[in-house]
Amino acid sequence: MALIKEVRGHTPKVGEGTFLAETAVLLGDVTIGRDCSIWYGAVLRGDVNSITIGDRTNIQDGVVLHTIYDGAKHPSQVKIGDDVSVGHNAIIHGGVIEDGCLIGMGATILDNAVVESGCIVAANALVLSGSRLEAGGVYAGVPAKRVKEVTPEQKEEIIKRTANDYMMYASWYNDGQ
Repeated sequence: MALIKEVRGHTPKVGEGTFLAETAVLLGDVTIGRDCSIWYGAVLRGDVNSITIGDRTNIQDGVVLHTIYDGAKHPSQVKIGDDVSVGHNAIIHGGVIEDGCLIGMGATILDNAVVESGCIVAANALVLSGSRLEAGGVYAGVPAKRVKEVTPEQKEEIIKRTANDYMMYASWYNDGQ
């Protein structure tokens, strides 16, 4: 069973139908929507500020979600929308990811950055603090820059398919629980 721990009076809340891998870690002020999946080695550390995840979102193996302390001069929160895929070993530190995005493997999203709906952030991209990635773009590089528009094919075959596939994968594990 996943490690779920109250911190500073906040206990993680997990929506119906959500798969939590045995080695996932949920600490403190974490709220997860319905039909999500939190995979092996993922750490959602809501000890210093809140982490909120919408419905049908997958947080893949080794992902780290964290924030800046709510009492700091420039605090941050993690807010991830619906139908988002966060790839293996990505880091989201106090960033906002709107609906229908794909965050590539090893990508890093820093504090108070906003990734608008329908974006793809390429593997290993670095989204700097306070950046705003405009809707429907593919962003790559260090620092991340818009390299092209998300095509209708990419929206269907990368963003939507990945989110749907992870719901299917989670069902393989939830059947045994």
